[in-house]
Amino acid sequence: MDTYTAMRQFADSWALLGMTLFFVGAVLFVFRPGSRQLAQDAAQIPLKDD
Repeated sequence: MDTYTAMRQFADSWALLGMTLFFVGAVLFVFRPGSRQLAQDAAQIPLKDD
């Protein structure tokens, strides 16, 4: 089997599944309960020295 063909089959199957699961996990992490206050605190970090 050619290396390109093997990598293409991997990318079409398991890599796509992995990227999809990562995306869903990132969305769930951002929209979890209680994350709004943490995001607002992080957004204010550059302005704290003023």
